[in-house]
Amino acid sequence: MTQVVLGENEGIESALRRFKRQVSKAGIFQDMKKKRHFETPLEKEKRKALAKHKQRKQRSHQR
Repeated sequence: MTQVVLGENEGIESALRRFKRQVSKAGIFQDMKKKRHFETPLEKEKRKALAKHKQRKQRSHQR
């Protein structure tokens, strides 16, 4: 779970920025998208194309 503790003289905007950065680094948004019930055809195509690209990249590095 992501947690942000406010500093003594810290504004809410900077704390919110830190929180968003931590959430994105933890991969929470990506995990939420994967677990959604419905995936649009465009999202499915993008996901498959990205996976295919990653596989090709791994193969080229192994040679």
